[in-house]
Amino acid sequence: MLKKVVILGGGVAGMSAAHELIVRGYEVSVYEFKSIPGGKARSMPFVGSGTDGRKDLPGEHGFRLFPRFYRHVIDTLKRIPYENGTVYDNLTEVTRLDIATYTAPLLPLLAKIEFSLDNFMVVIRDLFDNGLGLSMDDLEQYGRKLWQVMTSCDERIREEYNLIDWWNFIEADQQSPAFQKIFAGFTKTLVACQSKIANTQTVGPVAVQMTLDITTPGTSFVRLLNGPTNDKWVNPWLTFLRDQGVAYHLEAKVESIDCVDGVIRSAKVTENGKTFDVEADYYIAAFPVEVMGKFITDAMVEADPSLVGVQKLVDSVAWMNGIQYYLKEELPITHGHVIYLDAPWSLTSVSQKQFWPDVDLSQYGDGTVKGVLSVDISDWDSPGILFGKSATHCTAEEIKAEVWAQMKLSLNVDGAVILEDNVLHSWFLDTDIQFENPEHACTNMEPLLINRVGTWDDRPEAYTAIPNLFLAADYVRTNTNLATMEGANEAARRAVNAILKQDGSTEETCEIWEMYTFELGHIDLLKPFHHHDKQRFEKGLPWDGKLF
Repeated sequence: MLKKVVILGGGVAGMSAAHELIVRGYEVSVYEFKSIPGGKARSMPFVGSGTDGRKDLPGEHGFRLFPRFYRHVIDTLKRIPYENGTVYDNLTEVTRLDIATYTAPLLPLLAKIEFSLDNFMVVIRDLFDNGLGLSMDDLEQYGRKLWQVMTSCDERIREEYNLIDWWNFIEADQQSPAFQKIFAGFTKTLVACQSKIANTQTVGPVAVQMTLDITTPGTSFVRLLNGPTNDKWVNPWLTFLRDQGVAYHLEAKVESIDCVDGVIRSAKVTENGKTFDVEADYYIAAFPVEVMGKFITDAMVEADPSLVGVQKLVDSVAWMNGIQYYLKEELPITHGHVIYLDAPWSLTSVSQKQFWPDVDLSQYGDGTVKGVLSVDISDWDSPGILFGKSATHCTAEEIKAEVWAQMKLSLNVDGAVILEDNVLHSWFLDTDIQFENPEHACTNMEPLLINRVGTWDDRPEAYTAIPNLFLAADYVRTNTNLATMEGANEAARRAVNAILKQDGSTEETCEIWEMYTFELGHIDLLKPFHHHDKQRFEKGLPWDGKLF
């Protein structure tokens, strides 16, 4: 008899878990609150924008990107059918990552890397010494700190660097304002939080990996989908899952999870106006942390006291949401991403249409849109330049005007005119931003987990002491260790593996990859450094970056 698994939440984690379970012969049901599958990764229609039978213009929670170091979600993409190939074929490489400031033209990040401290320092100088106002001391300090992360053992990163924020780790107080803005400030773009909050266990390895990927020739450091997310990924995925037998329920709200005598007995769900209990052999909670925290009951904590840690993580969230500007002309600012270094709202943009060769925008909206500028807003608390207010206290119209103004100020520099008002056709703000009362701050229905200092101890494994409850979300302990699609997919794999173990299954387990190994050509040139540092760490000695 098939074992039944109920998955609560149908985002990337929930769909990933469903994928791995259904191909291993389980009966799977997914309950997703929204009317669109995919969770935070979904695209959504700009409702009402389509006229005369055309589709609504595509909107996004935020643009989707797939860095080179992703492994788990990439493997899943390769196993989702799409036309004559797979969804993986819908990824397209970017060739540029540019920095926009208020004082200089767009600055591209391009360089080459080799593995030694001296050569690494040359790379850091070449990469960042291009008019950003950084001193040689700044560049050498950042290079030394990245090298420290690269040559530290896993135990030091996990146990020591978890307890220090990125700002203090890189000694930002002792460096120039340019250093603080660039090397400490990038955490807002990366993890949507200040460097004085995010722990080095998370930020350090990702900073190193992104630096290496940007500077390694041969392949792009990041890829994008070649069309709207749901068209090119989520909807084909849902079709595959349903074809395989997954019962995926949309607009199905989970009301509660019932734990009795240390076991989950049922989950209460409301769907189509009716509330009922769903029962299964196993349950996977694939909610984001701020949602899961509310479902944890006293009975669950009694059965597994570690779940208190999830409740503590509920406030460890920040905002990163998208706004799309639809343009009357295609505007390929650069063949990739632009980081707006001086923009107070920590903006990142990508000109989408150049990566969507087969998407005919004349079939969307009123037929006149020719470009889509997709922007992520990562700082919702700093005052803007137009109204002096944070994004959380602006109206939707004010957010649109403020982001546009910050981009114009960053792009139209030294006589260049890249972004003009007359090119704007219309705009769309992520529907997760809610404006219920214009007199108060807006709310965010789907914030982003941030790994604060010391929070690793609060994060659970994918399995719990409740024998039929498993967790699949980006707050679960993973090798990825970052609130991303990759982290969610890895967490789902870990939850499935735990079910297979609990079930005594003979099915092959899901593959779990190591992350942030900093290899060159699949050769671990840093292994001797790690071995040396581990010996020092076990003796209670600090890192010294040596081999002997």
